[in-house]
Amino acid sequence: MLTRDLQYHLPETLIAQFPSEQRDESRLMVVDRASGDIRLDVYRNVARYLQRGDCMVLNNTRVIRARLHGHKASGGRVEVFLLRETEPGCWVALVRPSAKVKPGAHVHFAGGLEARVEEVVEEGKRRVCFNHAEVIERLEQAGEIPLPPYIKRKKEDRHDAERYQTLYARTPGAVAAPTAGLHFTDGVFRDLDAAGVDHAFLTLHVGYGTFKPITAATLEEHAVDAEEYEFPENTADKLNTVRSAGGRVVAVGTTCARVLETRFSGNCFTPGGGTTGLYIHPPYAFKAVDILQTNFHLPQSSLLALVCAFGGYDLIMEAYRRAVAEKFRFYSYGDVMLIR
Repeated sequence: MLTRDLQYHLPETLIAQFPSEQRDESRLMVVDRASGDIRLDVYRNVARYLQRGDCMVLNNTRVIRARLHGHKASGGRVEVFLLRETEPGCWVALVRPSAKVKPGAHVHFAGGLEARVEEVVEEGKRRVCFNHAEVIERLEQAGEIPLPPYIKRKKEDRHDAERYQTLYARTPGAVAAPTAGLHFTDGVFRDLDAAGVDHAFLTLHVGYGTFKPITAATLEEHAVDAEEYEFPENTADKLNTVRSAGGRVVAVGTTCARVLETRFSGNCFTPGGGTTGLYIHPPYAFKAVDILQTNFHLPQSSLLALVCAFGGYDLIMEAYRRAVAEKFRFYSYGDVMLIR
């Protein structure tokens, strides 16, 4: 499949710069794969489109304050964007301006946090080692919420610390939010419970690679960055029970979909953890996911490729055209789609 086939027209005014006033006020597009029907609603009504015995799978990763602004002893300003921890206190990071920060340079941040910037390790990324092993805890005072590059604000809004996390975020480690879950509220969970729709959790720490566009001419030539995940035994057991009883597995987000497909073999879910570099694009036969909830994604992205593989290319691109015509809000703080 040609990468250019994942291109679509999106007015810049439809890229959400702020979240909706209330999480569950996001608009909802319900796409039916069997009939091709496209229905518009609001997210607080999502339980109406699911059935008793279904189970929603949620990614409980928590976004860390991964963006740090500091200075060298000379006074030169340095930005460090933490990507992943390789050992206690040492991280792979993006450093700007990288050319002016020589290996061995020390950078000072708020709260007494200090880092030594070392060599280039991969694709221009640097190894950065801190003067404390418990970096994540200190980021609460020293770091900023790493909003996506298409949210073009001079600084984070005071609400971002809450709204760029899901209601159920628990396990710190992500540098981007699993945005399909940003629409849940306590009220939505109560309605799902009343409708007999269960939920379960897994963890996938969303990496910066989620924003990486497909630059190759064909989808097959692309590769996605591996991300760390944990798929608990109680979640595997619950989903196996759901499937055996005729219920459906609802992946909330492409992150959950990738973990579920990674951990499904021999016609059942198996617990485990590690990293997954599973790259889903057309044609792909889903085995673990029956319904997908997902936000509206960037053109020519691996996330849109996954959605097209699940919903069917023609139907999904028609849904995106409809979303533009109806002035849906796109990307991380935008509206949501449920593909059945």
